[in-house]
Amino acid sequence: MLRLSNIEKYYRTGLRKHWVLKDVSLAVNEGEFVTIMGPSGSGKTTLLNIIGMLDDFNSGTYEFLDEPVHKISERKKTEIHKHYIGFVFQAYHLIDELTVYENIETPLLYRKVKGKDRKAMVADILDRFNIVAKQDLFPSQLSGGQQQLVGVARAIVGKPKLLLADEPTGNLHSTQGEQIMELFKTLHDDGMTIIQVTHSEKNASYGTRIINLLDGFAKEHSTKTD
Repeated sequence: MLRLSNIEKYYRTGLRKHWVLKDVSLAVNEGEFVTIMGPSGSGKTTLLNIIGMLDDFNSGTYEFLDEPVHKISERKKTEIHKHYIGFVFQAYHLIDELTVYENIETPLLYRKVKGKDRKAMVADILDRFNIVAKQDLFPSQLSGGQQQLVGVARAIVGKPKLLLADEPTGNLHSTQGEQIMELFKTLHDDGMTIIQVTHSEKNASYGTRIINLLDGFAKEHSTKTD
């Protein structure tokens, strides 16, 4: 599905380079559930943002569904992102002026899904997450955990081919966290490709492969064994 080769990301301060990622190569096949782990500051979120086409890189190559991401226009990247990728952000990124219903509906509007189908898809997600009663509330009226649930619902409502999740349970209590991870497992079993960033060994155990980052290097690729 995607392949990154010799990806490097750095920031310049005068003549000095401050490295975020160094020579990272990674291939993810369709249907995998990959976990990226590492200490704070190791480049995990930056790598996820590059995969999700939300951040650029300084050198290397990136192919997504045979498209050379490092060569295509920003407009083309936006189209790919809109149609194929769902993103669960650690900081929610809900739209304050929109209700829960409208936030979840937004990616379907971007994809020009017909009104009747949108209504059915959003209703199904609201029911699945047990948040029907909150559909007319605004993000400011929700707890952090509830906002995270809405963020996850928005990411998966369009059934993307690739789901990217940055600490998806970081703001949830244990029961909600398990609910989200079990949902991810179901989505994966149904064929969705998932890449998650997490500090949680328990969350990592849901995946099929673990990639460890340290100081911007992909130090180890380990296959999870049952």
